[in-house]
Amino acid sequence: MMKKIIAALLITGSLVSCTKDFSELNTSKDGAKHTTPETLLGPAVHDVLKRNLNRCLRLTHELMQVHVTLSDGDEIHRYVIRPQESDYMWNNWYIQLTNIKDIYKGGDVINSKAFMGISLVLDAWVSSLLTDVYGDVPYFDANKGRELILQPRFDRQKDIYEDLFKKLEEANELFKTATLTDTEAKLDPIYAGDLVKWRKFGNSLYLRLLLRVSGTGELNATSKILDIVETRKSNYPIFTSNNDSAILKFQTTAPYLSEFAEYRPIDFHINNSLGEFFINNLNDWGDPRREKWASKKDNTFIGIQSGYPVGQVPAPQSQYLETLKSEPLLGNIINYPELQFILAECAVKGYITGDAKTYYEAGITAALSMWGYTVPTGYLTETTAQWYENDNADQKLHHIMLQKYYTLFFTDFQSWIEYRRTGYPVLPRGTGLQNDGIMPTRLKYPVNVQRVNRENYSIAVANMGGDDLKTKVWWNK
Repeated sequence: MMKKIIAALLITGSLVSCTKDFSELNTSKDGAKHTTPETLLGPAVHDVLKRNLNRCLRLTHELMQVHVTLSDGDEIHRYVIRPQESDYMWNNWYIQLTNIKDIYKGGDVINSKAFMGISLVLDAWVSSLLTDVYGDVPYFDANKGRELILQPRFDRQKDIYEDLFKKLEEANELFKTATLTDTEAKLDPIYAGDLVKWRKFGNSLYLRLLLRVSGTGELNATSKILDIVETRKSNYPIFTSNNDSAILKFQTTAPYLSEFAEYRPIDFHINNSLGEFFINNLNDWGDPRREKWASKKDNTFIGIQSGYPVGQVPAPQSQYLETLKSEPLLGNIINYPELQFILAECAVKGYITGDAKTYYEAGITAALSMWGYTVPTGYLTETTAQWYENDNADQKLHHIMLQKYYTLFFTDFQSWIEYRRTGYPVLPRGTGLQNDGIMPTRLKYPVNVQRVNRENYSIAVANMGGDDLKTKVWWNK
């Protein structure tokens, strides 16, 4: 029985120590009944980002042909994702959601609108990752192990998204009159207490999520996009430069080390090479980011085929540079260039009235600038990155999503999620692909969830239409 309880607590992300008196769970020996929210903020964000990087390297970049394994036994690039892969992010996202929700509770106790707003933004970020990766997940009953809700029901993705939008609306309102003390601000690893930037972060994330569900025609997503960008833009400040980007910039000393800081070379870059698709576009554009991302082989940037058949492992070519292991920019959550590409897509689809080309070229300029470069001569006029006004909407979307793909370099699962949503960028298909050659559309539910929360799992599977790598989530149907 105890094993089942422990497993169920893990599912909800609410691991707590055993005690005879559950009413005293939040009471420390010095009499404090709540953890101060500022002490939870840095560790929670840092842990989520580290875990995201772990699986971005292992899953996202394999699926999206950023790199390709040089091991025949690892078949993710062939669209084979084993069930045990699901446990890692599920468990850790739920664990940190408990801490993130405690930031809100602590903020409420001390009447801090700042920490309440910060908690809501982070909650929307992590919860959106959970539902975008798995589909219907425990949400309203999740993270309630302290209340002895050990077998939470699964909620439909549409209902989850509707609540995420409410949280982001609430955060936007809270930030209007929020303040932080100097001591509290120093413990903010992203913005050092700049609540104007936190507000911009929340609203820029709001646009990412609204665009994600806009194709469903539900939740008034397209109307809200127009509201934020144009109709009531003064009420919804969004990123206006790279300096606004939500990035926890990794350091070379503790506490904010990158996930990769202590990786062995074989675990980070020796056992893979960059993909042909990833490298070839950069070569075509003469993109200077190659210098910070890729090594040369025989004095040139060259990639390898993704989805190669079993037994035909290619020879190593260009690989990640060792310096990326401590690169500060890999602590990215959402950045200004991504927002520009979001706005470009919204303009192409008629959700807003702005000029798509202007947003597109601003996105490219900002993306290169973020990495310390200016746009090379001819990049926007003499390469395949050039914008053509006479292109149809699909062709324009392809341009936008291809550039966005590079902007999402090492950003959790975003490039894979966006590929599922749009079908772009168009990836070459290796002859060794499995899963009927279909890009996985989600991760399967963890095995432990199936065992411990069987009844609610079965209901979720029936609602989703299956639990496999081809089942589509609500916004993707």
